[in-house]
Amino acid sequence: MSQEPTSVLTAAPSDLARAAALLQAGKQVAFPTETVCGLGADATSGTAVAGIFAAKDRPSFNPLIVHVADTAAACGLVEWPETAAKLADAFWPGPLTLVLPLRPGHPISSLVTAGLDTLAVRVPAHPAAQALLRAFGGPIAAPSANRSGQISPTNAAHVLAGLGGRIAAVVDDGPCVVGLESTIVGLADGPVLLRPGGVPAEQVQAALKVPLGAVSPQDGITAPGQLKSHYAPAARVTLNRKSADPGGVLLGFGDIDGTLNLSPGGDLAEAAANLFDHLHRLDRMNAPIAVAPIPETGLGAAINDRLQRAAAER
Repeated sequence: MSQEPTSVLTAAPSDLARAAALLQAGKQVAFPTETVCGLGADATSGTAVAGIFAAKDRPSFNPLIVHVADTAAACGLVEWPETAAKLADAFWPGPLTLVLPLRPGHPISSLVTAGLDTLAVRVPAHPAAQALLRAFGGPIAAPSANRSGQISPTNAAHVLAGLGGRIAAVVDDGPCVVGLESTIVGLADGPVLLRPGGVPAEQVQAALKVPLGAVSPQDGITAPGQLKSHYAPAARVTLNRKSADPGGVLLGFGDIDGTLNLSPGGDLAEAAANLFDHLHRLDRMNAPIAVAPIPETGLGAAINDRLQRAAAER
């Protein structure tokens, strides 16, 4: 784990070349995607991937998402059924992760998969992420660039607040536009919705023309982002509230205003983009956080998933 100051790089080609060189040297580099900022390392190097777990204090039973530049790169790592092709055609590049059986002879470190025989893979849409993947020339393992269990980062300042001095560099290219992690769909025995995210489940079902199954708690950890307590501020979080406790703060939505409002107009896409940044800002106030009700439709399902994990017992 790096003990040197974390370098702040831009998305200029020369800086992305430097970031790629750091990854090739086995270092950890945070970079923006359209969802949240990821903490990247060479997915084929166990030592490099171990550095992710060390920097994040992440439990090793929690698998990682691997980012690749295009569908062809994904096909080189995992089995590729027709369902995968349909979803990739519809949503890649973009905020959708597919969990598929690993191909024989794949180069991915077993630390990435937490010993499972499946791999979570996606093609990000963010231009800086795409450019970094192509400059690096291989698969990059990249969970969110924050301490494990804490609020996900949606800009470089969030990354530095949690991981400064613990990683080699962060690429700063402004805020992440989606602001929620990717939707994860399992296709090994699926299709199963393993985690709601940046692509609403209704859109995934429409592309497949079949219903999505649901994951059972008895299935254990089969994909990233399934820990019960996750994405959590230091402060206590309570949900479906119209007002804050005395001395507390309220995260509003729509007509229920608060200390901050995810979207005064009730726009779920705007709320998703603001969610983690607003939680970071409220957490710095050192007060209990109450959250207004969020509709369970579309992106609301993913927002509520993150809020329920933020409010879970720790």
